Amino acid sequence: MTTACVKLNARAGNKTEAVRLAGQLLVDAGYIAPAYVDSMLRREEAANTFLGSGVAIPHGMVEDRHHIYHTGVAVVQFRDGVAWKDGDQAHLVVAIAAKSEEHIVLLRRLTRLMQRPQSIDSLVHSDDPQLIVSTLADEPVQVSAPAPEGLEWPSDAQSDWTLDYPNGLHARPATRWVDTAKRFACDVRVYKAHEFADAKALTGLLALGVTRGDSLRLAARGPDARRAVDALLDVVRALSAEERADAERARRNALAARRDAPDWLPAGSPQAIYGIGASPGLAIGTLVRHVSHQFEVQDSPGDVVADGEALESAVLAISQELQTLEAQTRARLGASEAAIFASQRELIADADLLREALASILRGHGPAWAWQHALQTRVEKLQAVADPLLAARALDLRDVGERVLARMLGIERQSLVLKQPSILVAEDLTPSDTLQLDMDFVVGLAISSGGPTSHTAILARTLGLPAVVAAGSALLAAPEGQRAVIDGGVGAIYLEVSQADQETAANVITRQLAARSALRENRYLPATTTDGHLIEVAANVANAKQATVAIEAGAEGVGLMRTEFLFLERNSAPDEEEQYRVYRDMTEALGGRTLIIRALDIGGDKKVPYLNLPKEENPFLGVRGARLLLIRQDLLYTQLRALYRAAAHGPIRIMFPMVTHTSEIEALRTHCERARAQVNGPQLKIGIMVEVPAVAVMAEKFAPLVDFFSIGTNDLTQYTLAIDRQHPELAAQADSLHPAVLDLIARTVAAAKKHGTWVGVCGGLAGDPLGARILTGLGVDELSMSAQDVAAVKATLRGDSFSAMQLLAQRALAAGSADEVRSL
Repeated sequence: MTTACVKLNARAGNKTEAVRLAGQLLVDAGYIAPAYVDSMLRREEAANTFLGSGVAIPHGMVEDRHHIYHTGVAVVQFRDGVAWKDGDQAHLVVAIAAKSEEHIVLLRRLTRLMQRPQSIDSLVHSDDPQLIVSTLADEPVQVSAPAPEGLEWPSDAQSDWTLDYPNGLHARPATRWVDTAKRFACDVRVYKAHEFADAKALTGLLALGVTRGDSLRLAARGPDARRAVDALLDVVRALSAEERADAERARRNALAARRDAPDWLPAGSPQAIYGIGASPGLAIGTLVRHVSHQFEVQDSPGDVVADGEALESAVLAISQELQTLEAQTRARLGASEAAIFASQRELIADADLLREALASILRGHGPAWAWQHALQTRVEKLQAVADPLLAARALDLRDVGERVLARMLGIERQSLVLKQPSILVAEDLTPSDTLQLDMDFVVGLAISSGGPTSHTAILARTLGLPAVVAAGSALLAAPEGQRAVIDGGVGAIYLEVSQADQETAANVITRQLAARSALRENRYLPATTTDGHLIEVAANVANAKQATVAIEAGAEGVGLMRTEFLFLERNSAPDEEEQYRVYRDMTEALGGRTLIIRALDIGGDKKVPYLNLPKEENPFLGVRGARLLLIRQDLLYTQLRALYRAAAHGPIRIMFPMVTHTSEIEALRTHCERARAQVNGPQLKIGIMVEVPAVAVMAEKFAPLVDFFSIGTNDLTQYTLAIDRQHPELAAQADSLHPAVLDLIARTVAAAKKHGTWVGVCGGLAGDPLGARILTGLGVDELSMSAQDVAAVKATLRGDSFSAMQLLAQRALAAGSADEVRSL
């Protein structure tokens, strides 16, 4: 390699131009025939030659080596980068022409340099071709340039942020960080103290071990660096509310589980193994041990290029399998569960993980050994993180990594064959294992490790399997084949249970099944009280698939369709045609049932970077909901025209969020009429959400101006009590059963009745059985909730009288605190 084969600060419009430029250097130096450049381009079509850390290594096909005259290397420096594949940017293009394996020394040198990103960075910005030659040479000569590893990574934009996620940075939010970073061509990094990770690499982010309170620096370099950092920061902040809500929901569920007496306790004294309840329920079964497949991998190196292609082929095949599994899981269980496999696809798409494996191949190791070694190193690093939630993500990486390993070794992963009701015992259980369980015989899961937020726990809850996690080594020591009782609510596995206790447990299970069966069988019955009062029970949804599920669960319509999900996780706003199709599909899914669609509710905890909205110190009290729509009438009219067009297919009501002044609803009604006229749409009922206390206090002023009210108890509660409902320390106090909140609801209902205005409730309180009874007693017309709560709430209302619920509501209004209300 000579300086004649180094080109500094080059520019290329695309990867093809970059490869041709590098190849021409080799042609001009007499290393290759021009035909070998075409071979290099064919290689790019067949495989990805991006090695990682901004380095690409284009080379020709093995069958075209006869076009190589002498082994040679050319380096083209692209300081501004050139797009390579899947959003990767190449800054150093190292073109290789080797008659046999002479280039392995160079590749080993490259991969060692890539372990120190500052070294690569110094080459990208060097004005000295000799520095590049000597750095990549077998025995580099001494040069006067400063040590590359001492250089600071110069960013074009950066922002600081302190992580406030209660459970730290785990796979689900980290996947959203990665997705956001990948939208931009520039390099994006996340720094924690002196460590950093590529923001486009999921395993690297997780390995940082970021926990709550850690200070981070988000940095980017290259085109759109400022936009990339701002977009990432917006997503990072927006996820805070979701993460805090998930943590608070889990905390409340745990408290509720501890407050409620268990349905069954053994009368005798069986051996009890305690862990953490991860999925409620009681089951009796035979203990069966699930043992993970142990891979014995021989280090069998072959042709470096062929081995690299074998690895890439296996990763691609498993990525496609996971995509199919994601779609099947979404259809079978739901989007949240399917997201587990989206995260796994990100884990094996991690360029750093692939680079480490390829580096091992370049150092002379076989592809299966190289992959297993890189995988185990990453798994051990994740397991070493102090945060148990983050360390648990190692199981996901191992699961998907072993899929790739099995593919390379030609091993078909076997499913466990069961013939009787069984409680599956395992050290851990991967999401793949969980979904492959024989649901005809598996009645419970007992895991010695893990936690209640693991993906296996999530799937167990969705599948309705009682599950206990973190049960320790005592569980693994329990003899197989014995009968046991598992209680996923208490978090216990009972061994050596007497026959009498087994019989009482079986009776409780029968009652539980009968109760669940009764709910399901009666889910379509109306919520008519014992004295004949009828309450509408609807569901809160975001799309047509959820609407179909809600109707199947017993919902009588949709009391809230959230349209903001159409605008999130994308680079531009949906146009009128796209929105029309979504709303039309919703009406068709509901088959003539009422559909209340909330206009765009962006702001607060929901950020949309491409709208370029100004940053606010307190977005919950800023430009959001109706306030934004009146300012951004482009968004308002696009949505209104789509709604009026879709209304030709079924009954739609339009609901505006975050209304505070009567002038706002007057203006919005005027805009509605103009939009209706533009598309010649039908007249629709127009309503508002009651979530600002001012509207509840002035409900008599608003009632004549609207066709309906829908009370959003979540925001109404936080605004009334001046408590952020996502605040980790205060959220438990943001209870919608606080008498002050109930008083505002009562005022709203009274004003609505006076003017003949319909009133619904679409906040979380509607799905609480006690809350539903109190709201009914206050006189609301409709309750809208999550689909999973519909059957239970309808059964609760059918089991009580309207007069009794009215008395309950008055006692609740007279109480002094939410705790007093809950004790009624």
